[in-house]
Amino acid sequence: MAEYKDLDRKVIELAKQICRMTTEAGSGHPSSGLSLVHVVTALMYRIMRYEPSNPWNLAADRLVLSEGHAVPVIYAAYCDLGGVVGSESRPSELRFEDALTLRDADSVLDGHPNPAIGFPFFDSATGSLGQGLSTSAGLALAARLDKLDKKIYCLIGDGESREGQVWEAVDFVVDNKLTNVFAIFNCNGQAQSDYVSRQQSSEVLASKLTAAGMEVRGIDGHNWDQVFQALTTPAGDKPVAVIARTVKGWGVGEMQKSNYHGKPLDAEKLPAAIAELDAKAAELGVANMPDGRAEKLATPVAISRAPRMGFSAGRFEEAAAAAGLAKALEAKKLSTRRAYGMALQALGSDERIVATDGDVKNSTFAEYFAKKYPDRFFEARIAEQNMVSMSVGLAAGGRVPFASTFAKFFSRAYDQVEMAAVSNANIKLVGSHAGVSLAADGPSQMGLMDVAFFRTLAHTSRADGQPACRVMLPSDAVSAFKLTELMANIDGMCYMRTHRPDVPIIYGPDEAFEMGGFKHLVDGQDLVIVASGYMVHVAQKVLAALEEQSGLSAGLIDVYSLPVKAEEILQIGDDCRGQILVLEDNYTGGVADEIAEAAAHSDLGVRVESMVVRNIPKSARTPEQLLELVHLSVPEIVKTAQRMFDQSE
Repeated sequence: MAEYKDLDRKVIELAKQICRMTTEAGSGHPSSGLSLVHVVTALMYRIMRYEPSNPWNLAADRLVLSEGHAVPVIYAAYCDLGGVVGSESRPSELRFEDALTLRDADSVLDGHPNPAIGFPFFDSATGSLGQGLSTSAGLALAARLDKLDKKIYCLIGDGESREGQVWEAVDFVVDNKLTNVFAIFNCNGQAQSDYVSRQQSSEVLASKLTAAGMEVRGIDGHNWDQVFQALTTPAGDKPVAVIARTVKGWGVGEMQKSNYHGKPLDAEKLPAAIAELDAKAAELGVANMPDGRAEKLATPVAISRAPRMGFSAGRFEEAAAAAGLAKALEAKKLSTRRAYGMALQALGSDERIVATDGDVKNSTFAEYFAKKYPDRFFEARIAEQNMVSMSVGLAAGGRVPFASTFAKFFSRAYDQVEMAAVSNANIKLVGSHAGVSLAADGPSQMGLMDVAFFRTLAHTSRADGQPACRVMLPSDAVSAFKLTELMANIDGMCYMRTHRPDVPIIYGPDEAFEMGGFKHLVDGQDLVIVASGYMVHVAQKVLAALEEQSGLSAGLIDVYSLPVKAEEILQIGDDCRGQILVLEDNYTGGVADEIAEAAAHSDLGVRVESMVVRNIPKSARTPEQLLELVHLSVPEIVKTAQRMFDQSE
């Protein structure tokens, strides 16, 4: 049809470029990109309201490529449109030929979508499959809060739809009536190593999505009329799912052979593919049309991001009173999880703050925020993977999201956390019920691997040189309150672990906390004990027992954040006979490793010994009983400390 001739010509140009750029790179996924070439061309050249020259515009429509391996088609179009990359302070316009830099070490055209290295057209890193629709949901929520009439188009592979997170996101989109999200399923029938299961066929997907409550529109993904009809007809009262039946390797016969996934054409086969696409152009009647950049349609008014810092939770006592915790302060005993909740509620006076929780808000105490600011609280329910990726979308939409659940349950979403780190996402994660002090509920509810996992990110640099994640380990209510505020004011991902038991308040309400810091609570001469979180309280009992039983003078350090200034801790240990004993209520890989690694590179000759959870625990009635089961009781710690002192003489 005449009105689509320019798009037919554009599809041929882009298809050729997809073949060239992947062959030049020696790797990539041209067949997947070709299956999406009509849908992407329709979106990027005609349907989406956005500016290639301003990918940071919050008012613009967004395209989320959950099927991240198909990214060559996006790169080819974006380069053709003169899309801008880099940063807002140092933007750079792409040219069509820049697509040939795909996967170069110094190129912004990464193997899968990666906004952190300078490709801001994307809002999150994708390619670890199943996460894009969740990010789209977060973007849609942010747009709703900002009262922006923008649409989010999410491209999802049919094989990818086997991922459970896709269905977590479908439920969330339907629950929240996110009709500004268009979930586009690319049904080409092939996965990586085989054809997709019948359960991921276009027919079954349509039935599942209909049953989930979405308006399903089935189309031929290479038919312009059907593509435009499906993607431009406004949604009714249900979110839209588009089932696009496509051909993997469209236009190139070689790539339509079974199992041609993730392979570029060999250089000797490239000319034949180009000739085949030229023949397709002749068949479509566009062979003699000139090549060239297409023009974009009208774009929305530009809206800039709000500053990402400058948050205040106010005074500790006032926040506690506002949360109904005045009596707890009189008793000078309060759990870190409640202190997090009251800090979050206090931070909520700033509309940039949003929160989500995995159906445990009455345990994490995110419910304080939810009750006061219901429009900015999003119940993720028992779907932690969706919760993390949705938070990434909220952050990309200009909000500062706090996401909470049990520390143990975050382990289900470690992949999503890592992808958030790749994205440089400004999200704040809070894991409650951490460590063995949970006691009675048993190991299925205890977060024990979290410190080790998040510490790896704390010692990994982002593209801008900052830690990929900061880790907070509060020991009392004041530190939890102040560290929550600190997290809000850090540009980047943070993780804080909180505990279930009420514990004595250690710090005064005006105590200051900083990243990398620690608190030297007690001076000592014979050895120094380093602890974090709940174990600081156990360590206080150990110090008293050591003094009473053998007259030993032990110091105490509270490590409340990672990375920590370990060299300063080593110096304190050097002044205490060179003996440091680290106590943790989690598995190995945490604070003890932090101190020991620093000691290994130090000239001080400090000896570091650790007592951590080394056996899988079980239920016990009290934290004290549980600490006995994992060999972290006060008597056992005292015995170890005494042995270290005796060996130092």
